[in-house]
Amino acid sequence: MSEQLPLDELDRRILSALQTDASHTNAELAELVHVSPPTCLRRVKQLTDSGVIQRQVAIVDPDKVGARLTAIVEITLDVQAAERMEEFEQLVAQEAAVLQCYRVTPGPDFVLMVQVADMPAYHELAHRLFTAHANVRNVKAYFSTHRAKFDTRIAV
Repeated sequence: MSEQLPLDELDRRILSALQTDASHTNAELAELVHVSPPTCLRRVKQLTDSGVIQRQVAIVDPDKVGARLTAIVEITLDVQAAERMEEFEQLVAQEAAVLQCYRVTPGPDFVLMVQVADMPAYHELAHRLFTAHANVRNVKAYFSTHRAKFDTRIAV
């Protein structure tokens, strides 16, 4: 785990504004957070260099790009040795349809968030990642019927 960095009120305002809309120009962001553009630019650079801001992305509507099926998948491995856990993480990290992968406890070893076009696409992914993988003992999938909330903001 990495250490938590101290954030002042300006850092928090910048992070809140960027999490809402990262497409603002530096001048727009500076105006939103009530500082000069050079100060704003310097702070954003510090937040980026320190790893607080990992990257800036566009959030895409899955329905509009044909990725309509969301699956939450629990995976239990047969062997939980560190190297086997890392091997599984590397396998799923290479798969574009796996949006998130968490090592969890208690219960299954991993929980994955998967976004695919449809059930046949999920079955293909499941075969490739889980059935063909000799160390997967159990797979339990939940399929979303309605997304009540989706957010990427972290309270700062």
